[in-house]
Amino acid sequence: MTIETIKALLDACYQAKRIRELLPALPRGVAASYFHYLETIASLEQTGARVKISDISGALRLPRPGVTRTVKEMEAKGYLCKTASPEDGRITYVSITPAGRELYEKYITQYFGRLVPILEEFSEEDVRCTIQTIDRFYRFMSERRITIE
Repeated sequence: MTIETIKALLDACYQAKRIRELLPALPRGVAASYFHYLETIASLEQTGARVKISDISGALRLPRPGVTRTVKEMEAKGYLCKTASPEDGRITYVSITPAGRELYEKYITQYFGRLVPILEEFSEEDVRCTIQTIDRFYRFMSERRITIE
């Protein structure tokens, strides 16, 4: 790989960041990460599971304390609800409130649904290749940080 190719790859990553900035503005106090939590919880619930913090932590590959903090924020804003297990009070289950489902529906389902016909010219194969390349590049760079002395 040449220096020019590496620079072009980094420029493409910058463009990808700028594309994300074109997404609709989120309501005040709503972090983009909330959507990952909502999607993860909904996905786990679809399997019939009662979702615990540890389930979210494992699915998102995030440390439990950070997940606990974000869940508390989302609960305070009315997007999630925590309930203690009737069998074991040490176990807390997390579920999505109607406000959380409404938030997800508006900003993910409806918005991305509108993008589907607009982005038809991109093949599924090209998109998956792009995702895989960016993911591999990120993992490589984060594992092998190079410093300039």
